[in-house]
Amino acid sequence: MSQAYVVRYVGGPLDGRVDSLPSAPEDPKQTVTHVHLHGGPKIVHVYDLSYAVEYGCEYRLRAEED
Repeated sequence: MSQAYVVRYVGGPLDGRVDSLPSAPEDPKQTVTHVHLHGGPKIVHVYDLSYAVEYGCEYRLRAEED
């Protein structure tokens, strides 16, 4: 049995979320956009891909630009 490929999210509303995939994606997305639409204005968070050798990859919340 092979170990699952793990994708973690760091920061923002997805902080702590972990997705398990059966294998490493051939071409992982460089960014993931999370849009919050519930009960108020639209809030957009952007996560950038970074690799973690121990388990797979992680998406880190992009810092707001001033």
